[in-house]
Amino acid sequence: MIFDSHAHYDDESFNEDREQVIKELKENNIVGVLNCGASLQGARDSAILAEKYDIFYAAVGIHPENADELTEEAVEEIKELAKKDKVRAIGEIGLDYYWDENPPKEVQKAAFRRQMELAKELDLPVVIHDREAHGDTLKIIKEFPEVMGVVHCFSGSVEFARECLKLGYYIGFTGVVTFKNSKKIVEVANEVSLDRILVETDCPYMAPTPYRGKRNRSEYIKYIIEKISEIKGISVEEVQDKTIENIKNLLKISR
Repeated sequence: MIFDSHAHYDDESFNEDREQVIKELKENNIVGVLNCGASLQGARDSAILAEKYDIFYAAVGIHPENADELTEEAVEEIKELAKKDKVRAIGEIGLDYYWDENPPKEVQKAAFRRQMELAKELDLPVVIHDREAHGDTLKIIKEFPEVMGVVHCFSGSVEFARECLKLGYYIGFTGVVTFKNSKKIVEVANEVSLDRILVETDCPYMAPTPYRGKRNRSEYIKYIIEKISEIKGISVEEVQDKTIENIKNLLKISR
C-alpha cells in the first residue's frame, strides 16, 4: 500500500487519461494522494480533485516559479480554498534559485513568507519546495517555529536535513533516491529516522529507476520504498506502514 505525499495529477500531461489513471491508482493499492498546487489554477484544480476522488487530498499554494501570482486577492482565494475539508496543507511554497527565469529572489522570499504566515494563521502544515536555496529556506522556516511540514523532493545535505528535523519537519524522498549517482540523498535517507520520512512521486516528474525519464505515477513509489528499506536494512512492510502513518499524522487524517 502507498500514500503518495506529493503529486501533480492536475498537470496537463494527464489531460488525455486522468480518469483512467486515477481509476488504476485505486485498483493498485494507492490509499492516498496529496495533490499539490503550484499555481493559483493548480490550487483550484487540486481542491477539485480532492472533492471528486476519495483517495485524494489537496495542498493549496503558489510555487516559487509563480511567486508573481501571489497578490492579496490570491491569498484570500487560497484562504477560502483551505476551508474545504480535504484541503490539508499550504503548498507547494518555497524558493527556487535554479532557474534564471524565475521571479527575483526577493519576490520569491516575500511570497514564501506570506504563505508561511497564512499556514500559521490557518494552523495548517506546509509543503516546501527548496531548490538551490537551502540557506534562505532554513532562515525563513526558522522565522515560523509554530509551522510544521515537509521539505519535499529533498536535495540538501545531511547537515541541512538535521536542521530541518530539529524544526519538526518531515523529509520527502522522490525517485531520485533510486538513481545510480544519488550518493548524497542516500546518505540523507540513512540519517533520517523512519518516523520523519515521507515518500512521493512529484509526478509527472522524478520517475524512479526503472522508469526514469517517463511520466511518473504513484504506483512507482514501490521502488522508492524498496530502496529505503535496503538503505535502512528493514522490511518493505515497515517502510510502507510507517510512511503512511507519517503522512496521515502530518495531514491529520484519522482513517
